[in-house]
Amino acid sequence: MRKFKIFTINPGSTSTKIALFEGEEEVFSKNVSHDAGKLAEYASISDQFAYRKETIDELLKENHISLDQVDAFVGRGGGLLAMDGGTYEIDDLVLNHATRGANGVQHPAMLGPQIAYEYAKLYHAKAFVVNPPDVDELQDLARMTGIKGVYRVIHLHALNLKETAIRHAAGLGRKYEECNYVVCHIGGGISVSAHRNGKMVDGFDIVGGEGPMAPTRCGSISVANLLKYAEGKELKDIKALCTKSGGFVNHTGISDALELTARAKNGDKYAEMLWNTMIYQIEKCIGSMAAVLHGKIDGILLGGGMVYNEDLVAQIKDACGWIAPVTAYPGEFEMEAMASGAVRVLSGEEEVKKYSGVCNFTGFDF
Repeated sequence: MRKFKIFTINPGSTSTKIALFEGEEEVFSKNVSHDAGKLAEYASISDQFAYRKETIDELLKENHISLDQVDAFVGRGGGLLAMDGGTYEIDDLVLNHATRGANGVQHPAMLGPQIAYEYAKLYHAKAFVVNPPDVDELQDLARMTGIKGVYRVIHLHALNLKETAIRHAAGLGRKYEECNYVVCHIGGGISVSAHRNGKMVDGFDIVGGEGPMAPTRCGSISVANLLKYAEGKELKDIKALCTKSGGFVNHTGISDALELTARAKNGDKYAEMLWNTMIYQIEKCIGSMAAVLHGKIDGILLGGGMVYNEDLVAQIKDACGWIAPVTAYPGEFEMEAMASGAVRVLSGEEEVKKYSGVCNFTGFDF
């Protein structure tokens, strides 16, 4: 099979990861750092576009990397409305929604489609997004809440979750679409999800405060407790607990799991309790996703940076190993996942999808 050349772009808060692939093989990768002070000068994330691309161009030039023969450019797909998983062509509608952040979430991933599209124009190549952050494949039973007209949505690490499951299935000589998995991404944010026959049928809205506590996120707490805590506080500060000032940060002022576990090893009982509580909550969420799959589970898969921690993996295996085999994939496959999605489309293994610009769930018929 021909080895397609794919260039992937994954913007973060103060850096942009880039990688060049030939087929499945990564031949070049860098984490391009951006000056935080310079980024702060821009009124919006999309205003950073020219500066970020310029920085990438300079780094490519320094490393003598040519993009002339690239078949496809893939950007992390922020800013889009809820959609099914898959590989989507970046067209004018995707570009428009990514630029303005149509989903209401201002995140550097919005720049992924914009930069990929610009490079694709320059080099007469294809431009794609693969399993964007707003992938929503919830089954109907997962959507209803106890408040009329309020429906559940999810925001998860869809790209890494699905790629971890795809790779695990392939390693067993099976297809993702034939398997049932509980898949976790355990890093700066924590996602726990249920995958049935190639669809992510349930999970937690980690941007909205659902799921386990994480280094910078509060996780699920009772509404009554939250209302009591919120008395006399600004709404923006309460919302921040969901994404940047909850979890480890709220308790200790740090978000670094390595520092927290070091404190625990040195006898800090508060740090030890906080660490073990996070793991306990992950285990509870895994159990709930196992129930979603009616116990018919081919494996529990753990990915993300914190999975390098042997204690975390051991605790989850001890608590959840009776449900299904637990397999650890430390780190993440985000860059590989973007390249793989493009290759599947270019090779004809998978059909490219067209973004509709309309949420894939707008309510029930009744």
